Amino acid sequence: MDFRLLGPIEAKRGSGATIPLSGSKVHTVLAALLLSEGRVVSDARLSALLWGWDPPATASAQIYTYMSRLRKHLGPEIEIVRRQPGYVLRAPGAWIDLTEFDRLDRLGREALADRRFDEAGTLLRDALDLWRGTALANATEQMIEAELPRLEEARMIALESRIEADLAVGRHEQVTAELTGLVAEHPVRERLRAQLMTALYRCGRQADALHTYYEGRAVLADQLGVDPGEALGSTYQAVLGGGLGLGASVGSPAAGANTPQEPAAPGRTGSGAPAAGPAVAAARAVPAMLPAPYGEFTGRRAELASLRARLSREDGRPRRLLITGMAGAGKTALAVRAAQDCTAHFPDGQLFVELCHPDGTPKEPAEVLVRLLRALGEPPAAAAFGDLEELVRLYRTRTSGARLLLVLDGAVGDRQVAPLLPGGPESAVLITSQARLARVAGADTTALALVDEEEGLELLASLVGRGRLDADPDAADDLVAYCAGLPLALHVTGARLAARPHWPVARLSARLADPATRLAELSYGDVSVREALVHSVRRLEEAELAALTGLADGDAEPFCAQYAALVLGTAEEEAEAALDTLVDRALLELSGLDSQGRPLYRWNDLVRLLAASLTTRDAFPSAVR
Repeated sequence: MDFRLLGPIEAKRGSGATIPLSGSKVHTVLAALLLSEGRVVSDARLSALLWGWDPPATASAQIYTYMSRLRKHLGPEIEIVRRQPGYVLRAPGAWIDLTEFDRLDRLGREALADRRFDEAGTLLRDALDLWRGTALANATEQMIEAELPRLEEARMIALESRIEADLAVGRHEQVTAELTGLVAEHPVRERLRAQLMTALYRCGRQADALHTYYEGRAVLADQLGVDPGEALGSTYQAVLGGGLGLGASVGSPAAGANTPQEPAAPGRTGSGAPAAGPAVAAARAVPAMLPAPYGEFTGRRAELASLRARLSREDGRPRRLLITGMAGAGKTALAVRAAQDCTAHFPDGQLFVELCHPDGTPKEPAEVLVRLLRALGEPPAAAAFGDLEELVRLYRTRTSGARLLLVLDGAVGDRQVAPLLPGGPESAVLITSQARLARVAGADTTALALVDEEEGLELLASLVGRGRLDADPDAADDLVAYCAGLPLALHVTGARLAARPHWPVARLSARLADPATRLAELSYGDVSVREALVHSVRRLEEAELAALTGLADGDAEPFCAQYAALVLGTAEEEAEAALDTLVDRALLELSGLDSQGRPLYRWNDLVRLLAASLTTRDAFPSAVR
């Protein structure tokens, strides 16, 4: 049985006869099962690929019907098995064009790296010949949107590698027209543009090569607001310096110039000197992924100074730094500022990745590693996307010896972080998390406390102006108190006042005074204090959620586990375990010891208001997993 995904989705028997499959949804189900490579595809995943965000009430029944149709059409040699929470396809001995493409692409790029250019070109051409048009062409719109980008990216990388092999054996005249069309189709793809510059230069068209660079620089500035990267910049300098083998292209090779019979390695002249060719330029691209500054940075001076000192330390010891604190405490802003201040110590690049999706659910390490490898110029083959062990191997190899700064934002635990740690002590890792991590020593952990009243006023003044607060100091003090020391709440309050310059401070203070509506008032645009806190709640287990909601009706005074056990109707040991987990999740604070030496726990006012609204699972189902 043959399956084809690199074009319209098809299934063919060994005789070559196409199996008739009708409708985009049946084709989508088949493609989803094949792309999973023997893993279970959940009902939820199938529903999203078939209907997106608006599945019908009969979605499960319809999926069952599509599976039945596939079983009937494919016959007994293909097995589609129901395995919770979805389905899995077993097709021993089947040929899949995508699997074959990945194999040929991997072998071709290995040959290219080993300077076996003719072999690399043949393998990569064979891989690209498997494409019959746009992949998944007869699937649903939802599947095309979800899966096509990664397939197209794999095809483009194979195409760029094949052109690199052609250039290395002197086929610049043959690829110039092809590259001209590709650059017109993909104007911001810098490696293609650098290859076109190389081909034009070797064809004796130096002026056209320079024009191609200037055109690319303008396009990058207009469309992306960035300057040319290493690939384009190095190739431009090589054109100006005559380092791309122009003599060989006109039929009378200069001494040491590249010739088709004895090609130099990509990125080197025949004399052995670096020539900054496109392949080497692309490999040397330095990632710069740190976000833009989070506005004016105020406060946290001692923490920032400590992080700078530890990030710039070069004593051979691993640098694994952690910033902890409750949601909205300013962990990300502090991490980004510290990283920006230390970029000079990490010449091989700065990486930044968010470890949770927008809804607060954690990302899988494999998903994060694919993004990091792409940023490092080492995009993995599609077949490796689900292979965590292989992705870790590629990542550790690529980062070994590199002086990189990696910022991991919003880690949920050690198991998520461990595969993402780069190889070697030369790189530094800065992690933000609401929980402490066993892999980070206490001395390298910065716990962000809530800001006091003076710091809160300073932060608010930086957003709305000191004069406006001084006009009504009592109302300003009330605003800071209502924000309960949470920097995110202060930022939202400041943003609301700044957007309404005609409002007196007392007007917003009066709106925040009512505890019942305070969390609703602490939102502006797409920033919401309530949503930020809810993300912490979503990862709680049954016992911790019960403790959070069951104790919310009490006052703001510190309490012990014995009191919690009485309120919750549980054993004291169980209550203390739940309370300690809430402390670890930054939803409760430790407040010292009572007269009998027992730990005391204390609410943050905003967390208590949130907890009071989470009366039962039915009342707030989105707050839990």
